[in-house]
Amino acid sequence: MTAPLLLLPDLGDLLRLQPHYNAATVTEWLSELRPQTVWWASGHDPEHPLRDALPAAGFTVQELDAPDWAWADEEHGQLLEFLKLYPQGRERLSQAARAEAEFRQHLSAPLTPQSVLGPLREAAQTYHAATRAALDEGPGTRWRERQLNDLVERLQGCVGAAIVALDDMTPLLERLPHAALPATLPTPGEASRLRALADRAWQLREDDDLSALLAALQREEGDAVTPAAELRAAAAHIYFAAGHLDDARTLLEQAAHALPNEHPRSLAGLVLARLGQVRDAQGERELAQRTYRAVLALNFAPDAARAAAEAGLQQPFTLDLGEG
Repeated sequence: MTAPLLLLPDLGDLLRLQPHYNAATVTEWLSELRPQTVWWASGHDPEHPLRDALPAAGFTVQELDAPDWAWADEEHGQLLEFLKLYPQGRERLSQAARAEAEFRQHLSAPLTPQSVLGPLREAAQTYHAATRAALDEGPGTRWRERQLNDLVERLQGCVGAAIVALDDMTPLLERLPHAALPATLPTPGEASRLRALADRAWQLREDDDLSALLAALQREEGDAVTPAAELRAAAAHIYFAAGHLDDARTLLEQAAHALPNEHPRSLAGLVLARLGQVRDAQGERELAQRTYRAVLALNFAPDAARAAAEAGLQQPFTLDLGEG
């Protein structure tokens, strides 16, 4: 009998918003399961939070080399524009929109591993069934059946654990005899808590207690998934947002010197891009330009960091507190 393939649900960028089911929670889960291989069977986004977290936690991820289905998104968009031209088409669009709105309500609730595998997974299947009924299989569903069939073929014979999009879990369980859900669910631990703190600091809101956030960041020493360099950079982000450039610079320079050698791979670009902006805002143009060039010389930098560096080389960055 083929060894089982355990399916772990991926929520994409929603992992950055969930204190009890974030990128570190997935690494904690995998640490409990100890699979012989971790397969990547989710999307192509190079900036996906698990692309940083899994290697940082020591997991070697095997790619399935699945095709890029971006063309299916384009076809979907074309279909929606066509349907808008006709009364019956607009009614179908309304049905699909209602299904999406209902699903979004589930996504906006606080999530845990238990709720993700239970009610949220069921809600995802309800949403896809309603979308298929309203828009038909094909461009209306972004060729979902073709994508699933291709994924099933690629996962045949794979053993260990696979990171799969939440939407794909139920059909994969139905089509892959050796696939299963993990028998145990993780209790989010210290790594999840630390990751949630950093995620929260990167996404400031107007009503945030910035002093409390800063105090919480300063109490922590970091771990592999959320290292000390990121905690300092996140604290610098708060000072930067408040216009305290001297404090932001001090923390960013500390973060730059404390960067891990390789992972998380996004961190160096984010730290250096913001450091270049701070140096620019303080009138140190030449040093800022060198910092921007360092971002562009990295093997990998997030799009936002690369865009900030390119813009900074074109003209000096100035801080506009009115933009937040």
